[in-house]
Amino acid sequence: MNNTIRGLILFMLVFLTSCAAPDVDYYSQSQPEFNFKTFFNGKLKAYGVVQDYKGELTRKLVVDMDASWDGNKGVIEEDFVYDDGETQRRVWYITLNDDNTLTGTASDVIGIAQGASNGSVFHWTYSLELSVDGSSYEVNFDDWMYLVTDSRLINRTAIDKFGIEVGEVTLVIEKIEQ
Repeated sequence: MNNTIRGLILFMLVFLTSCAAPDVDYYSQSQPEFNFKTFFNGKLKAYGVVQDYKGELTRKLVVDMDASWDGNKGVIEEDFVYDDGETQRRVWYITLNDDNTLTGTASDVIGIAQGASNGSVFHWTYSLELSVDGSSYEVNFDDWMYLVTDSRLINRTAIDKFGIEVGEVTLVIEKIEQ
């Protein structure tokens, strides 16, 4: 193998590893401690923006949430209102596991969402059937939630298709009823 090919392989390996996101365990010492069941319980409200792949604002949204639990099984009802008047509803069915992992399903989620928390951070990934201008697309969501206070978190979601980021959603979620 010549030096050019070796250099190209080395560059690609460095590039690929530099693009990797931190594991949720990286945040094990961060505070306050994020407890999914405690935070997502009762009424919550989210305010957010959607940006396209260039970072340009495409939409604003408000989400009313109502979450309830029966043991380790939870239901989170989300009612979205976008600035263009569109409304959307998603109902999550959540299962919490003893090891701080979580699984979830919803009618527009393809397969099962997988997540874990550590320290003040929760991370989960899932595929979603997304409707845009009358067409439907399967996209991947990579959600990172950062608990800022016991009653407020910031959620950053990267949306990708075929491994290429096509959009981003940023939300501030607040507990309005403890």
